[in-house]
Amino acid sequence: MKPNLRIIDLPQEERPREKLLKYGAEHLSNAELLAIVLRVGSNSENIIHLCDRILGFTNGLEGLLNLSPHELMTLKGIKSAKAAQLSAVAEVAKRMRNLSPNKLEKITSPRDAAELVIGEMNILKQEVLKLIMLNTKNCVIFKKNIFVGSLNSSIVHPREIFSEALKANSASIIVCHNHPSGDPEPSSEDVNITLRLKECGKIVGIDLIDHIIIGGNSYVSLKEKGII
Repeated sequence: MKPNLRIIDLPQEERPREKLLKYGAEHLSNAELLAIVLRVGSNSENIIHLCDRILGFTNGLEGLLNLSPHELMTLKGIKSAKAAQLSAVAEVAKRMRNLSPNKLEKITSPRDAAELVIGEMNILKQEVLKLIMLNTKNCVIFKKNIFVGSLNSSIVHPREIFSEALKANSASIIVCHNHPSGDPEPSSEDVNITLRLKECGKIVGIDLIDHIIIGGNSYVSLKEKGII
């Protein structure tokens, strides 16, 4: 869709609100769902294009959950009203998730953690470090990509990882990253990063319970290797 094409110029069955009422919310894209919440774009950009940009900025709906209104307002086209609407939607999503703790995915073994991320991480062309945040019952409350690119201890800052965990009220965390080569065996740098994060976790009171390395359709758990 062209950025300046008005929603009112679309056929009725392609407009987000009408599409939802006719086919159900599950048939709408994430951008279309946000468009219904935010309602209007600007003179130069329709609301769906704006919502696509928002999702690109937040790295999808998952990233939207932890951004403050002020962070959202750094994006062109987002002022206080839209930032407040998006923050309210994110907070409702987090509260609704907490209403049904029995339905949250529970991590009982390294395999559970690996299966949670392997499908999305084994196809990546560069290294990504993903953080899995858990509640006191080892149920997943949030996942987030923290770093992209070759990982080493000079760029993997514990403060960024644990600041995310603190914002999500995590009781413990699991770190996952991929090896695009397909070989999941940990490097010495992987071990160093793990030990550093483990020590920092003790200080802040959020336990690092595992570091999962994905390579192809295989994984290695540093907990199973006795490193954690």
